[in-house]
Formats: sequence, structure tokens, C-alpha cells
Amino acid sequence: MLLTQIKYFQAVVRLGSFSRAAEECHISQSAVSQQIKVLESELSVELLERHGHSFSMTEAGKHFYEKSLIITSDIQRLMTETQRLDKNGAAALKVGYYRGYGIYEFQNAVSEFSKKYPKVNISAFPGNHEELFYAVRDGEADLVFNDQRRALSDEYVNFEICETETYIQVAKHNQLSALDSIELDDLKNTPCILVAAKEQREIEATYYRETLGFKGGFVFAENLQEARMAVASGKGVIPTELSQKGEYFDDSVKMIPLMRNGKRFKRKYFAFWKADNSGYYTEEFADILKAQFV
Repeated sequence: MLLTQIKYFQAVVRLGSFSRAAEECHISQSAVSQQIKVLESELSVELLERHGHSFSMTEAGKHFYEKSLIITSDIQRLMTETQRLDKNGAAALKVGYYRGYGIYEFQNAVSEFSKKYPKVNISAFPGNHEELFYAVRDGEADLVFNDQRRALSDEYVNFEICETETYIQVAKHNQLSALDSIELDDLKNTPCILVAAKEQREIEATYYRETLGFKGGFVFAENLQEARMAVASGKGVIPTELSQKGEYFDDSVKMIPLMRNGKRFKRKYFAFWKADNSGYYTEEFADILKAQFV
């Protein structure tokens, strides 16, 4: 029994057509039909009942199809993990983090992971929400650390890392700095400084306006350092989700707790990775990252 024969069978069932399966697999329709017949012959069972130009699955076919999906998923994961091995035999792990979030905890997690697994080549990169989503979706990242922007999906492991209390970074020469806390509605006339690439600015502004409820205008920065410079120069305030465990702020900036309807404004952050790409090192890094927030 060949893996290609199983994949041809899966394609026929999934697409409901021999011809469409042939197009997807880049072979002739007759070849697809022949290979499935070879598969049935080897199994000594009929998987499909042919009805002229249509077909239906037998009970044996349904069972084989469902179980074969699990097998091919395991094989694909095995192949992916094997391909991560570099020429020296060292495993690799690529992780991404939201560029608008302070990296203290994430940096510590990378350091601790590297210390614990010195033979694993771990690399980290920043990205905006869309970049991180596509990176993990397309297999360019094993795990990304981000807040929740989309509905949680069963296609991904949605591993909650922390629930953070939101602060507002404000220049100390700004009169707002005299407050011990500030209501979200009280920022309606104050620009909100967001970290976002040019092509993501409208998406980011829409999210902060319509989902989180920020009513003021927006000022954009390419990175967190540029955003903090904008705060220091009085151009606005930065909403910040940080544990503050080790984050450094100079004397020009004050952190003010953000409130919404009298309660602390909070947001949840997750580690995301594809459910069919789960592995020991990915899960281990997620556990190490979560431990940084305890």
C-alpha cells in the first residue's frame, strides 16, 4: 500500500469527483481510478461503489477514509519535524511575537528555552497581528504570541498565556499624568499611538475603535521605541498590555491604569500554533513562556 494511493483516495472523497481529484493531484483521471482499484485490491475490500459518473463510499470506505486522515496527518507532522533538522542534526524552533508588546517575558522565555535545550536552534521575530497569523498558518512559524483578534479555531492550539491589565503610557508633562487611573471614555479627545506597519494601520485603527472602544484619533509608529518617543513629545498616549515585571520606563513617562466602566481594562494573550503541527519543543516553549507571567 502506497501513501500516494491513500492520498488519491482521500482527494476523490473530499472533492466528490475523480476528475477534480485528478486535477488537484496533477495526474490523469484514469490513473487516479486505477490506483484506487489497486488499493482496494490490496485491502481485499471495496471502498467505493461506482454509479456511472458518480460514486458512494461503502461502510469499509468510510472507516478507511476517517482513519487514513489521522495516519496521513501523523505522517505529515513527522515529515515536518524531520525537515526541521538542519544539516548538523540540530532541531529548529521559530517563534513570533507581537511587535507592539514589550518583549521582557518573551525574551526571558527564549533565553530559558535556549539554556534548557542548547541543541535546538530557536529564532524569534516580531510581527503585527496579520503577519503573525499568516506566519503560523503558512508554516513559517511554529508558534506565535499574540492577543486574540479572531474567533478561536479548532485548527489551532489556543494556549492562554496571560490576562494582562492595560495601562496608558503618558508623558509626565501631560496633565493626565496627575491621575491615578483613567476611564477609557475620558480618552475620547486624546490621540492613541499604535504600533503598526503602513499597510496594517487601517486594520489596527478599526480594531481599537470598534472592538476595544477607543474613541480618539490615532497616531502610528513603526516600532515601540518610535511610539514611546511620540509619547515623550506629547503626541498622544500608548495603550500597553504588560506585566511590568521588568519593563523599563524613563522619567519622562508615567504608567496609568486604564479603566472601563469602573473596572480594570484587561486583555488576554495566547500562544497559537497549528493543531497538526504540535510537537514537544513547541509545547515546551509555550509552557516556559506562560511561566514567565506567574
